[in-house]
Amino acid sequence: MLDELSGVRDRGAVLEVASVGKVYATKGGQTEALRDITFSVGQGEFVCIVGPSGSGKTTLLKCIAGLLSPTSGEARFSGRRIGEPPEGLAVVFQEYGRSLFPWMSVAANVGLALKPMGLAKAECQGRVIEALRAVGLEHVSQSYPWQLSGGMQQRVAIARAVASQPRLLLMDEPFAAVDAQTRAELEDLVRRLWHQFGMTILFVTHDVDESVYLGGRVLVLSGAPTVIQENLEVDLPDVRDQLTTRRMERFVELRAHVYEQIQLAKRRNVAAGGT
Repeated sequence: MLDELSGVRDRGAVLEVASVGKVYATKGGQTEALRDITFSVGQGEFVCIVGPSGSGKTTLLKCIAGLLSPTSGEARFSGRRIGEPPEGLAVVFQEYGRSLFPWMSVAANVGLALKPMGLAKAECQGRVIEALRAVGLEHVSQSYPWQLSGGMQQRVAIARAVASQPRLLLMDEPFAAVDAQTRAELEDLVRRLWHQFGMTILFVTHDVDESVYLGGRVLVLSGAPTVIQENLEVDLPDVRDQLTTRRMERFVELRAHVYEQIQLAKRRNVAAGGT
């Protein structure tokens, strides 16, 4: 089916999304959230998705994760059609507090991701320690999530995803609920983990600056019904830091361009009768 929808398949892609659409049935009739979304993500890429509020970013991610069935089209992970959450794919959500069990230790929360994998106890313990060390939380492994700050809780959620050593990591506005300083620290953490573990990352955000700072490519979504308005290559140095990178002339240009595209999407949405 994918060949029929999008032509020749990208054999080097970890993720292929082909003509994905999503229509919801509402009291007032049908609401089209996504329309003909097509893109691919190659091995080791860091791709960000950004768009206006209500543009279906989370809906798209849920379709890719196998948590929501598209009305049309399909997504493939490692060449296989996604019908349910596949092995080798992990998700980090915005509401980290709700994804952690308060009565379980930090280490036990991280280890939950490994239970379905049937690994030996020693290997599980080793992966948990490695993941906590990678996010700087090895020293609080026996603490409980409610004893940690919001930023530290999100690190636990990230560590749990990393522990499973996913081939593809999906992140749905994971830093939206933390303060600006913590957000900057977590952005740098994710890029460091991306390099360290060689993961492919698809990162949804509503923050224009964040999309340009993190991604090697930015997909700009339109207003609903959502299409991909632009596929933008981010030609910044691979090594980035909060001070130097954000001061670069090219960063400012890219940020302004993405912002303009989002404003254009909003104007088109209003012109089409949206909100």
